[in-house]
Amino acid sequence: MASRRYTSRTFALEAAMVLASICFIFPVYLLVTIALKERSTWSRDPLSLPLDPTLANFQRAWSDAYLGDALISSITVVIASLIVLTAVGSLAGYFLARCRQGLGNTLYVFFLLAMILPFQLGLLPLYQMMRDLGLLGSPLSLILFYAGYQLPFTIFLYTGYIRAIPRAYDEAAKIDGASDFQTFRHVIFPMVRPVTGTVLILNCVFIWNDFMTPLLYLQGSSWATIPVAVAAFVDQEITDWGIVFAALLIGVAPVMLLFAFLQRRMMEGFAGGLKA
Repeated sequence: MASRRYTSRTFALEAAMVLASICFIFPVYLLVTIALKERSTWSRDPLSLPLDPTLANFQRAWSDAYLGDALISSITVVIASLIVLTAVGSLAGYFLARCRQGLGNTLYVFFLLAMILPFQLGLLPLYQMMRDLGLLGSPLSLILFYAGYQLPFTIFLYTGYIRAIPRAYDEAAKIDGASDFQTFRHVIFPMVRPVTGTVLILNCVFIWNDFMTPLLYLQGSSWATIPVAVAAFVDQEITDWGIVFAALLIGVAPVMLLFAFLQRRMMEGFAGGLKA
């Protein structure tokens, strides 16, 4: 078999990929290098490597922006929301995947339509409902909002993945005397770990980075999330980019670590869903 020749088209594609990589890497490089420099150093040469790195910017950002409290708030909201989304979404996805006629098909179409509608349409009514329930200023308002808003997308992912799992597994479990819930818990759910990784990453990134909803629902409370705390800190320290960039890095670090840990599961989850 003849080997492929290196053509001008191949060179153009590689050059485009290199340029795209530089466009993505450069902002991260700028964030890290300036965050590790003293003000006198980055103001003189912001693009140079930090030959004498310092953590003073991170220490000041952590204390002045109250990122410790904001980190606890964000982690609380994210974990609670992910638990609800994973539990409810996987169960609903199992039902819709195994019931493709009648009620199951109608509900599946309903959830698909819910993915299309922008949440801004219900922003004011939801705010009024949270106010009437006395939940404004409480992280429970965010948990309810994120669980409801991200549930259709979560169900969509689980349904597509479970449809690719042969029904023979369900039948074998039922022959052994397992109920539908036992079949799901002990047989199906362990098999959907790849798509669960996808669900965790995508929902975590959205919830963690959301700025408008926490600003609206938690305004005036002590439960400010990372994006809100960082935004408020940027307004105060707009002239000292070293501290601002350090705060930004602290804010995105947990999500980056989660993505690095679960990225393989995420790719497997997408591949499994596409097979369905």
